[in-house]
Amino acid sequence: MTPRRIVVGAHYGLGSWLAQRITAVIMALYSVILLGVFMTGRPISYGVWRDLFQNGWMRVATLLFAVSLAWHAWVGVRDIVMDYIKPDGLRLGLEVVTILVLAGYVGWTVQVLWR
Repeated sequence: MTPRRIVVGAHYGLGSWLAQRITAVIMALYSVILLGVFMTGRPISYGVWRDLFQNGWMRVATLLFAVSLAWHAWVGVRDIVMDYIKPDGLRLGLEVVTILVLAGYVGWTVQVLWR
């Protein structure tokens, strides 16, 4: 009986690929919604935006877009940093800064949508 080979290391290739595709679809659907708003022919004014974002579904859709954008950006930046930044400490530092910035953007989005 031969021993089973145990592979260790990062195993997020398929998960990252799938996350990129799912978040891209969510962002594309949101873009179609906004395109529909722009194509109504009404001039886009503060009142139109206020009325649009008073709908709970639009706030949730916008938050879903922001979270998808942050996740999409995280996967892309993480892959670039892992490929091109070789010193471990610098790579970890850049990843932490990226996470903090993206989390800050999502938090800011929540504040704007529900203040």
